[in-house]
Amino acid sequence: MAKKKQGGKTRQQTRTNPKMLGVKVSDGQSVPAGSILMRQRGTKFHAGEGVKVGRDHSLFALKTGTVKFGKKLGKKVISILTN
Repeated sequence: MAKKKQGGKTRQQTRTNPKMLGVKVSDGQSVPAGSILMRQRGTKFHAGEGVKVGRDHSLFALKTGTVKFGKKLGKKVISILTN
């Protein structure tokens, strides 16, 4: 007979909840102010004109306009162009 019960198996197979990361809008899409453009870990994309970085590195729109993806100094940038 075993002196100890088996341990560790059930704890090792826990599933974490999905974090829903990634791009939430496409290029050329119109967005209202305050809408989330991208959720990310770290700054994979950087904030351009009319965009601000949240404390979890998510990018959100400061003003209403059209989303524009581009590059600036070799870095991927998301900007908002006003109509």
